[in-house]
Amino acid sequence: MSIIEFNQNLNFLTESLNAFAYSLTKNTEDAKDLYQETAFRAIHNRDKFRPETNFKAWTFTIMKNIFINNYRKKVKANTILDATDNTYYIDNGQHTSHNDGNRNILMKELQTMIDSLEDSIRIPFVMHHEGYKYNEIAEMFDLPLGTVKSRIFFARKALKEQIYKSYGDYPTVRSMIA
Repeated sequence: MSIIEFNQNLNFLTESLNAFAYSLTKNTEDAKDLYQETAFRAIHNRDKFRPETNFKAWTFTIMKNIFINNYRKKVKANTILDATDNTYYIDNGQHTSHNDGNRNILMKELQTMIDSLEDSIRIPFVMHHEGYKYNEIAEMFDLPLGTVKSRIFFARKALKEQIYKSYGDYPTVRSMIA
């Protein structure tokens, strides 16, 4: 088969090849890429085509094989290989439990610090922590709004000082009171 005949046959199949490419990829841009790769390989391997065989079947087979190879490459690229030394924890399947002992001790100590505050600042602070609004606390105790805000501020300040005395600049405690 001459170069001209080969190119004419390939041009004649362009629409069919594009439709087949789209049916494989379900994406216009990927279909165009697949057709282009198929046309390139067909032209590049023109000497391997036997004239007495079906040209259409030959080009469609090239396209199908390119699609399958690309698909396999994509699947292989998405495979995650685990190279960790100890895979026991990955394969275990049981849930791990976290030890909350340190946090529980810190919370008990913090509660003791809160309890040691004077009632005049502790009660508004605890109520605010429980979700009461400043104006609700002010109405309950018949206090000005500014007084309630300042008492809560002083309670926080006193707690921060006690925490700093007990723990220094300990990041876990700092994040708990922030």
